[in-house]
Amino acid sequence: MITLTWLLIIAIAGGVLALIDGILRVRGRGNSVIGIIEIVVAALFLLSLFVPGIPWGPLVLAVALIVVVVIGLVFRGRQGIGLTIGALALLAFYVILVNKWLVIPGIN
Repeated sequence: MITLTWLLIIAIAGGVLALIDGILRVRGRGNSVIGIIEIVVAALFLLSLFVPGIPWGPLVLAVALIVVVVIGLVFRGRQGIGLTIGALALLAFYVILVNKWLVIPGIN
């Protein structure tokens, strides 16, 4: 059974936004190689939140996804940056909260 916490909701929202951004990047005229990598890493990140058998943990995959999203932000093509910045902000907030660099009672 999965316990629904604020930290999990932040992680899911960031992963879903990154996944949607990757799908739009592949379908659009943007750099499709970055989009494919973003889709794969976002899917692995979302799976690692629920399945404990993924080789890397959610923290490593979140950092890898942040790197891919930043690269996608630099080489954005004709795509808007709203989803990319939203995914980047949520994933960065997730990494900060998981490492307990910022402690907010009720969230972590």
